[in-house]
Amino acid sequence: MNRYLSVLSLSLFLSISSFAQNTVVGSWLSESGKGITEIYEVNGKYYGKLIWLKEPLDEIGKPKVDKENKDKGLRTTPILGLLILKDFVIKDGEWKDGTIYDPENGKTYKCTMWLKDANTIKVRGYWGPFYRTQIWTRSK
Repeated sequence: MNRYLSVLSLSLFLSISSFAQNTVVGSWLSESGKGITEIYEVNGKYYGKLIWLKEPLDEIGKPKVDKENKDKGLRTTPILGLLILKDFVIKDGEWKDGTIYDPENGKTYKCTMWLKDANTIKVRGYWGPFYRTQIWTRSK
């Protein structure tokens, strides 16, 4: 009986841990409402790409591109589909050690994310000792 309870407890713990780790996976509307980022997991790391833009076209009707990128060779890359979250790992209930790219200024920042609740995530980008936190809401 004790062995059965131990196995049941372990299974329950692993199920809860697996669920907790994947709750960030999904589509998230940015605080500004300008874009939706799809967060997904690949081999234990988490990434996010822009899957929707409120204004996907530039002033002449062409898809917006990453014109602020420091790498001149990437300035023609469409913003829609751009990978903006990279290399996050889950530690102590937070997604850490990743980066966030801001296509509006072409800069990449260290970043941490954590769930406020099932439908709200806080995304904090760091620039040295300074940081900025945004609240994203689950979409879909």
